[in-house]
Amino acid sequence: MQTKNKLKIFNDPIYGFITIPNALIFDLIEHKYFQRLRRISQMGLSYLVYPGAHHTRFHHALGCMHLMQKAVQVLRFKGVEISEGEENALYVAILLHDIGHGPFSHAMEHSIVNGVSHEHISLQFMEVLNTEFNGSLTLAIQIFKGKYHRPFMCALISSQFDMDRADYLKRDSFYTGVAEGNINSDRLITMLNVVNDELVIEEKGIYSIEKFLVARRLMYWQVYLHKTGLVAEQLLMRVLQRAKELTQQGVVLEASKPLMFFLQNDIQLNNFNDNTLNTFSKLDDYDIITAMKAWQYHDDFVLKNLCEMIINRQLLKVKLKKNHIKPEKLQMHIKKLMKQYQVSESEAAYFVFTGSITNQAYEQNKQPINVLFQNGKIQNIVKASDQLNLKALSKPVTKYYICYPKDKM
Repeated sequence: MQTKNKLKIFNDPIYGFITIPNALIFDLIEHKYFQRLRRISQMGLSYLVYPGAHHTRFHHALGCMHLMQKAVQVLRFKGVEISEGEENALYVAILLHDIGHGPFSHAMEHSIVNGVSHEHISLQFMEVLNTEFNGSLTLAIQIFKGKYHRPFMCALISSQFDMDRADYLKRDSFYTGVAEGNINSDRLITMLNVVNDELVIEEKGIYSIEKFLVARRLMYWQVYLHKTGLVAEQLLMRVLQRAKELTQQGVVLEASKPLMFFLQNDIQLNNFNDNTLNTFSKLDDYDIITAMKAWQYHDDFVLKNLCEMIINRQLLKVKLKKNHIKPEKLQMHIKKLMKQYQVSESEAAYFVFTGSITNQAYEQNKQPINVLFQNGKIQNIVKASDQLNLKALSKPVTKYYICYPKDKM
């Protein structure tokens, strides 16, 4: 009788009611590792550009699981054999695919841990949970790693059209109010099919996939690579780098215990063990915000100013260019800052820097999105589409940026 109570319903602003399919999924959602995702924003600091973008990784993971339920239903209806074990494994894998994200999603990967990706951390979380749940996540882990003998299941978790992308485009477009990203995930999922254990889209879905790829491109330029969001994320990475630098020089900073652990230690792949994972699981957006609120009053010129910029949204000036930024332009801004505030070149480099961003909506050399025609022929979407712009969408577009302080910091 106990399990009945576990088949709960979530009310989602995008899909309406989301049902929890079984007791294992319920127990995973209840777990503290998963509940942490309620405290991690899906889009990092994008809310500094789009005030509505406060939704969390928790939201997103449930949405993905909901879409996976639809996908399983559609494929079974079309005669694709999916056992109960495989079905559960798909739900578990998609539910936990982002569980390894750190505070503010991507900024952590480049500043507090060294070369440890969120996918790697997600996998470590899944291994620990698998031990706790007596091996019931084994198949899900196999699918998550892309090692299962039925490739279409791995493609539903991670490919150029997977349940992750189908949810985040729709969800992020809803919460930012950027209508260009709104895709018809229902229609796309209804068009899915499987041939020889490979995932395909039926011919009737060709325009929906085109719309999906165009929406992805527009969301990247308008939202994910928005220049203000970009500079905010760069500042956050620099806050954490500076805090780490100062801590390792013996400067005492106010910070929560989990954050202090990552500031004091050089964490890389080879020493990211279960103990590190447990400390990492206690970190979320609130640790970072609280630290920045304290650090904005610190004596250190760099740390103080970086934190003030984010907390009060007084960000750096950012310019996007089609060509590489000239080194002399960078030097000019660095020298100006050094003179204005009497700071060293290494300190000035925290506020003046260049970089590049690349947008590629479809990668031809990756596992392609294949279209199934009524005569049984299967073709890559770029060839199958009569739209020239899909060829253009598969070419990477790179832009270069330079950031430097406005006249008065």
